[in-house]
Amino acid sequence: MKLRILGCSGGIGGDSDTTSILVDSDILIDAGTGVGNLTFDELSQIDHIFVTHSHLDHIVFIPFLVDTVGFLRKNPITVYATQATLDTLKQHLFNWEIWPDFTKIPDARNPYMRYEAISQGGIIDLGGRKIMPLPANHVVPSVGYLIDSGRASLVFTGDTTTNDALWPIVNAIDNLEYLIIETAFCENKKDIAIRSKHLCPSLLCAELAKLKSKVEIYITHLREGEADLTMNEIRACVGNVSPLQLKKNQVFEF
Repeated sequence: MKLRILGCSGGIGGDSDTTSILVDSDILIDAGTGVGNLTFDELSQIDHIFVTHSHLDHIVFIPFLVDTVGFLRKNPITVYATQATLDTLKQHLFNWEIWPDFTKIPDARNPYMRYEAISQGGIIDLGGRKIMPLPANHVVPSVGYLIDSGRASLVFTGDTTTNDALWPIVNAIDNLEYLIIETAFCENKKDIAIRSKHLCPSLLCAELAKLKSKVEIYITHLREGEADLTMNEIRACVGNVSPLQLKKNQVFEF
């Protein structure tokens, strides 16, 4: 399994793009602005989009992707999310006012896009590649994802704050190699992190103290202009682990 980071920033500008991860050539985990870096041929190969939550920085390129390649496809692109997130997409995005409803184009029997509701703990098996929603704690209904190749696995927390429900699950994964976890704010914005249900360095370090597995840890969702400061603050408070900053175009093979 090959996993490529298309975008991992808390914003845009310069070479920054918001959250999106390409798994092999056919699966997206979130569809932020990073999807716009794919070629037309790469876009046409995407069959599955797993959404963590409904915030714009994680879904903004779903409409453009489906609009661009939908007419070429024999089968619809499947969007996987919790029922609450799917309801938000239906009501506020694919509603004929913001964007057409591609579950009914060209018609409901032959759509460009379809929805599939998921729930925490349910496993989606795509040719031996197993993807399982994980608990997240954010201001809207959210999940993270476990991505398991069979040989090894990776956990992506999605947007979250303090999340006691996550760690017993993570600690029970016997083939876990990588953890990608967010830290959206530097320490002097801890009040904003708490109100928006994100992590800052002190909250992150408290979360990582719950991690029992020895894995490689990568920090995502860092904000432009504060990334170096935030990473220095993380290094100053973290225990016996050494988190690294997640980078755009970084590749994981497992």
